Amino acid sequence: MCVTRNKGVNYEKFIEHFQGKTRKFERHSFVLAVFMFLGSVFCCFCDEVAMVSVPLGFEISGFDRSRTWVSQNGVFAFGFLESCSKEDEVDSFVVGIRYNLGDNETVNVPVWSVGGGLRVSMNSTMRLSMDGRLILLDNPSGVIVWSSDTSSLGIRKASLLNNGNLVLVGIEDNVLWQSFNSPTSTLLPGQSLHFPQTLRAPSKKSTSSYYSFVIRHSGELALVWENNVTYWSNHVNLLRSVKEAILDGNGLLGLIDTSNKTVWSISSKDFDEPSPTLRRLKMDSDGNLRIYSWNHVLHEWKVGWQAVENQCDVFGSCGLYSLCGLNSSGAVCDCLYQDSVNWGTGLSTVDSGSSGCKKMVDLGNCKMNTSMMVMRQTFLYGLYPPQDVDIMLSEKACKEYCSNDTSCIAATSKNDGSGICTIKRTSFISGYGNPTVSATSFLKVCLVPQAVSARGANPHVTVKPIPTPRGVDSKNFTAVIALIVLVTASGFVAIEMFVFWFMYRKRKMKAHIRIPFGKDAQMNAHYNSLIRLSFEEIKEITSDFANKLGPSVYKGALPNKTTVIVKALNDVTSDEKDFRVAVSTLGRMHHRNLVLLKGFCFEANNRFLMYEYVQNGSLDKWLLNMEPDHNEGTWQQRLDIALGVARALAYLHSECQICVAHGNLKLENVLLDENFIPKLTDFGLGSLFKEEATSSSVSPSERDIYMFGEMLLQIVTCKRDMLSDNLNLLVEKTNEELNSEDSIISEEVERVVRIALWCMQNQTFLRPSIGEVVKVLEGTLSVDRPPLGFAFRPDQMDGRVLADVEVDS
Repeated sequence: MCVTRNKGVNYEKFIEHFQGKTRKFERHSFVLAVFMFLGSVFCCFCDEVAMVSVPLGFEISGFDRSRTWVSQNGVFAFGFLESCSKEDEVDSFVVGIRYNLGDNETVNVPVWSVGGGLRVSMNSTMRLSMDGRLILLDNPSGVIVWSSDTSSLGIRKASLLNNGNLVLVGIEDNVLWQSFNSPTSTLLPGQSLHFPQTLRAPSKKSTSSYYSFVIRHSGELALVWENNVTYWSNHVNLLRSVKEAILDGNGLLGLIDTSNKTVWSISSKDFDEPSPTLRRLKMDSDGNLRIYSWNHVLHEWKVGWQAVENQCDVFGSCGLYSLCGLNSSGAVCDCLYQDSVNWGTGLSTVDSGSSGCKKMVDLGNCKMNTSMMVMRQTFLYGLYPPQDVDIMLSEKACKEYCSNDTSCIAATSKNDGSGICTIKRTSFISGYGNPTVSATSFLKVCLVPQAVSARGANPHVTVKPIPTPRGVDSKNFTAVIALIVLVTASGFVAIEMFVFWFMYRKRKMKAHIRIPFGKDAQMNAHYNSLIRLSFEEIKEITSDFANKLGPSVYKGALPNKTTVIVKALNDVTSDEKDFRVAVSTLGRMHHRNLVLLKGFCFEANNRFLMYEYVQNGSLDKWLLNMEPDHNEGTWQQRLDIALGVARALAYLHSECQICVAHGNLKLENVLLDENFIPKLTDFGLGSLFKEEATSSSVSPSERDIYMFGEMLLQIVTCKRDMLSDNLNLLVEKTNEELNSEDSIISEEVERVVRIALWCMQNQTFLRPSIGEVVKVLEGTLSVDRPPLGFAFRPDQMDGRVLADVEVDS
């Protein structure tokens, strides 16, 4: 990529000039001392480093946040920025690029941040190290919390360009790394977005970090929530292959195909205005995508276009336990319960993280029965998880169904003639409502007795005193007292017995409800919450571990006949707190190519994980038992399986909320469902449970890349021990078995083998990222031949010692 060289300070000539001047002053030490003192005093008042480029060794400290590095045109600045999160009590900052338009923070908005918004303390340093890496250090420990990984590229300096792009350049100002290639929440004019890049909303509340603007492999643009819900897309049928989405300086957002033609576009409303202005495309924390334009007269940013006109159409716009509505001023948030705080306060004052609204009532603790609260012109949906269940019922039947189903929390009946009743089985509810919504929702609440309500409404109820008897003799009086004592004692005994019975019953019900047995919510096949089981329940669902599928893996069935897999964690010694944190992390990982974690068991000497059952078993049984004659017919299936595994690894490495490495990638840990869609299992166990001890300097993610390269060769050759033979002969034989005359398949095999060999390089810096591997397998990125005659030795990867294999490409 060619970048125009900015006319800036030539540091080499500047240093030589300064050293020459210093030698002239050596005879005049007093003058030199005065000169240096005045220079230091002058620098104390320098708030901005007005430089185009900085040399190796340049650094900025978090203790001096006013010291920033400014582009030549003065529009952009790089340095420590205030964190977006105002909830942190401690100092929290992000390092990145912002506009430099004035003293007001509202106009100096950030456009790029290190690590996608990585927060650090004041005691941190951003440095361009002498080996060419841009690194973020946590002092005084010296731990590198982020790095540009450019140590071997020959970086000479860094430049902040006038368009807001931070670049690392080498000899002859060749750009070797740039911030434009890793967008965070903002797209600047001239910056492109291509698959699988995303713009992610900055995190100000718990739901905002789940909003993303994505470009799909088909070229479709979409706004999504947590990779599950698409609430806006450009809805175009693209006949050409789309290369990228790009924002130009005139406020036009367009899709560009491989021939550099615009196949779709939208423009800001000030697109035709002649005066030049600054523009940016921003994925905002409220889940909306907007094009902003800088107004020089008013000195503020104006919205020129937004993807979702009605803010209530943004999924989860108001957060948990809230309803989005519209009034004359725009969108406002109200609470599901009128006795909640912040009722009707408006969108800007309701925080979707804590919601500001009252949480859902634990229906299991209702003292009386439950009732259904009717909400007209309202649509409700579940946030966690977002999968609701649609059934065909009338409005009355929809209400009755939810009322009688103990797992149903709320329901929405669409009054649009479709007859669809949407059942929500999660207590994390959100929604929207206005007079134009043709739907009626029902929210399950605890029934409040009328007598209690009347007593609460009228506290001035008086009780008449019982008249005292007169003329009673002492014997009768004594008998009356004895009778009262006897009745009182009997009453106390009866009350104690009732209390003991009630506590015993409640304890038994808690033990019964805590697990899926007997609780309709967890008997339902669509129930997705993570459940905890006892060891006795594990034995029951596995029929006392009767059906063993592999080492420490057993097949079982829940009471609702749902088949599950139970895995015993024999070597895990984590305490309960660490175990619960790890299980919670695994339970939040949802991907098409990952096996879903459904439950767990933690007892004194028993730790188990319960997964969904995948019908067609593991990849090794299907792949290694394949007849050679069938290779041609299954090549596309095998390629799709490899791509699915790569996408799952990409999700684990860089897309989920808490990213982990798989750590144990092999054919046995890839399962195939009824449609032969691959699903990874056993992911994250080593790193999350802290049981992985290794002296190797290779990181778990780099080990995943290597092991995936091995798996690719196994998928190509349909052999497990492919390293025992000559690799080239195996690949040539595979080509012959597939179809030597089919050039397309031959090219695909060559592409897969090449990227596999790159993944298995002995030097880790030569291995590609998993995102690059996905692009190669999809065919959107070409791959060069690996180095001639390289030798890969995986002896440091997982304890195995293998012979060197010379590969001649």
